[in-house]
Amino acid sequence: MRARSLRLIVSAALMLPVCAALSAGALAQAPAPAANPQLAAAQAGFESLPEPDRRAIQADLIWSGHFNGAVSGSYGPLTFRAINAFKAGKGAADGLLTPAERRSLAQAAQAAREAAGFRVVADERTGLRIGIPMAVLPKRDVSPSGSRWQSADGKITLDTSATPPGETLEAIYEKATAPTPNNPGRKITYKLLRPDFFVVTGETPTGKFYRRLAAGPTGLRGFSIGYDKALSATVDKLVIAIASSFEPFPSGPLPGASAVASVPAAPVAATAAAVLQLRPTQRHGVAVALADRVVATAAAAIEGCRALQVAGRPAQLRGTVQGGLVLLEVQGGAALSVPPLRREALTEGEPLLLLAFGDEGGRRVSLALPGQSLTIGSGSVVSAPLQPGQAGSPVFDRQGRLAGVVTGNPSDKVLVAGVAPQRSYAVADGSALQDHAARNGLTPRAAVAPGRDLSTGAIVETVAASVLPIVCAL
Repeated sequence: MRARSLRLIVSAALMLPVCAALSAGALAQAPAPAANPQLAAAQAGFESLPEPDRRAIQADLIWSGHFNGAVSGSYGPLTFRAINAFKAGKGAADGLLTPAERRSLAQAAQAAREAAGFRVVADERTGLRIGIPMAVLPKRDVSPSGSRWQSADGKITLDTSATPPGETLEAIYEKATAPTPNNPGRKITYKLLRPDFFVVTGETPTGKFYRRLAAGPTGLRGFSIGYDKALSATVDKLVIAIASSFEPFPSGPLPGASAVASVPAAPVAATAAAVLQLRPTQRHGVAVALADRVVATAAAAIEGCRALQVAGRPAQLRGTVQGGLVLLEVQGGAALSVPPLRREALTEGEPLLLLAFGDEGGRRVSLALPGQSLTIGSGSVVSAPLQPGQAGSPVFDRQGRLAGVVTGNPSDKVLVAGVAPQRSYAVADGSALQDHAARNGLTPRAAVAPGRDLSTGAIVETVAASVLPIVCAL
């Protein structure tokens, strides 16, 4: 699978440099100095929260792109600055989060995690647990001493490892930091040795690497990441998130892939990051926002439904079916994020991007799929690898403008090894969407003139929140 067809790429909010503070030891925050009354007050407020809440806030700040420290639950200047950076221009710089700000942070972090396809996995070959950005590292294999995940183009590799008792942490650390005559361009940029772990980071003329190894009663367990230096803007921040998730000798149940500890209960604006449990009495589809509380989808996605939910919120039909297209009124919660609508017709052979949801381990997770515009007769169609449950998937052009909605139904019976092959599906284009919206008293957000083509990641970052999962109760 080419890089363009990877699941949603990590958002630009994760693009900050990796610092020497990637290890738990180096990242430990000193207690807030009492000489700063504002910071001391913020520390007292933060530390009054339960520890799972404190750790969840720090983890979310990593994913929002504001924190590059350890998820420790302790409060110091790093957390103080990160919270204020997140609130910049939107609240008092007091180092604390109101319930509404906490929900907003949780939402932003969850969207970023799902954009990266980030999942904490139990590595059966080594016994450790670690977070893997599945959208960035879709290729799974074995390595000489553990497991391996790679990007589709092989430019990013994450290896896990396990070493039985015998070889010492210190000996491996010496090897990892020793000069390499066969690779004179390799240099160590940071190293830290503690009695129970070490961290080493470095560079080569074309790449960067990070290695962490921990000692325990059953031996040594660790992981390493190597990647092309040109990818630093994206991968550097991911390394912090991966390192924060690393458990060399885990105990207790595997944490939920998308859980956010103790987020105050209240409606949260829907995003494409929604993850929904599958049930045999449900059918699934995809919708895209056209107005604050109105979405468009394929009529095929809601046929025979006793009840509808859009991103977990009740929804009902608005208007009638037109050209295989329907509008749904979404009830409750915050206003939806509306993408710009393109009015121009699709051109033959135009490259497109479709956003949808797919089944992964009994869950619906967000996907980005490559497509291409075709013309059959007088209508527009899109060629794409859509799967059952993806009727209503929105189509975006390479400038990030909404160019149509798939009205064809991919839940057919012609599957190859359980997978629908790439084929052509009918599309209601931007003009049809505009007309249907106008008939129902809506004015979609107008797109600006075409600009430069955007990367898949940039498009996803811009429009993912407007793409919502549909659950149809049968």
